[in-house]
Formats: sequence, structure tokens, C-alpha cells
Amino acid sequence: MSWHDEDRIMREGPPPRRPEPPPEPVGPRVPSAFPPVVLSLIALNVLVFFLQPGSLGSPLYQWFALWPLEPPTSVTVPYPTSSFQPWQLVTYGFLHGGTLHLFVNMFALWMFGTPLEHTWGSRRFLFFFMFCVVGAGLIQLFVASQAAAGGAIYPTVGASGGVFGILLGFGMLFPNNRIMLLIPPIPMKAKYFVIGYGAFELFAGVTGSIGGIAHFAHLGGMLFGFFLIQYWRRGFPFRR
Repeated sequence: MSWHDEDRIMREGPPPRRPEPPPEPVGPRVPSAFPPVVLSLIALNVLVFFLQPGSLGSPLYQWFALWPLEPPTSVTVPYPTSSFQPWQLVTYGFLHGGTLHLFVNMFALWMFGTPLEHTWGSRRFLFFFMFCVVGAGLIQLFVASQAAAGGAIYPTVGASGGVFGILLGFGMLFPNNRIMLLIPPIPMKAKYFVIGYGAFELFAGVTGSIGGIAHFAHLGGMLFGFFLIQYWRRGFPFRR
């Protein structure tokens, strides 16, 4: 800088500072329609579905479906059987028995899981879902092992146990939200829908009137979900 510049600055003062741009307005954050855990679970289930073959005799079903404890070898079934392995309590929840089975579970996972993940956060929501999957698997393992002792050997697949836990959680956190039923097309509060669906699953499981569905796994997912939410709310053993 020359002495002419210094003299000008002393006479005129420093140049005015450029005004800083005003901060951008910050509005309320719009929740994502597909939060990360819900989206990842749906993508993983769809990917596994396209990788799994349609036959119960495939190695994927043999290793990763939920099988009863030590099924009797004297019973003959039209497909190869396997025995229980600990990891099956998790992996069975990512196999599905058909396109409709997959679609219904993933639609319910998105519909009821999205508000739960927004409320709890991704980490707690994922823990809740997997807790319900394992809990439902434990209940179904007992039921299927009892059936296998009587000669009925079958594997269990599907994310329904975790989905029913999520349904229960939705009913507990948003009891007065209205759900539009498909058949019949009438609105119903979430708490009544959950109670009615749970009662139907109990009736169907006890009477055996609807076969081919793991009703007690559904109830197990709801039961374990209920206990976990109560623990989060009040502590163990549910103190006020």
C-alpha cells in the first residue's frame, strides 16, 4: 500500500463493509415418507425375496427359516426338513412365502412404522422391531415344536411378528389416530383396531380355524412389543 492510499484512508475512513446476507428462514422440518430404517428393512426384505427360490427344499429355507426343535425323523413330509438353529430367530423374519405375504407385511411396516421411527428415532425403532421379531420367533418356536411332536412339521417365515409389534406400538403411541379399514371401508381409532385384531388372532390361533398362518407369532410380536414399551415408559418391573 502506498502512502497516497494511507493518506486517503485516514481522510475518508475505511471503506464500508458489505452487509451480510440475511439468514435463510428456517421452517418446520418435513418428516420423510421413508425414514432410513423403514426404507432399509423394506429394501432388504424385497432383495431377499427375489433371491430366495420357491421350493421349501432349498438351502435358503433349510438354513434360515425358523424350524422346530428336533423334529421327529419318523414323520414323512413332502419336503426336506431341518432343525432349529439360534440365528433362525432373526433370519426367518426376512423370508416370505409369496408376493402377497411380502406386500402386506411391507405395506404395514411402512404405514405404521414410519410414524414410530419419526417419534423414537431410527436406532430405538430398529431395536424395537428386531426385539419383536425375536420375541415372536420364541413364541412360534414353542408352538411349532409342540406341533412337530404331533407329526406336523413346518418352517415359519415372514416379518409378521415384527410388524404386529409395530402395529401394537402404533396403537399405544397414537391410540386416537383413525385408520381406514379396507373391508369394511370404515374409519376406526387405532386402539380399537389393535384390540380387535389381537382378539381375532387369539381366536384364530386357539381354534385353528385359519391354517397356514402363524397366529401365535403375531401375538408374540404384540406381547413382546407391549412389554418393551411399558419398560421404556416406567422401567422394570413397570414401576410408576
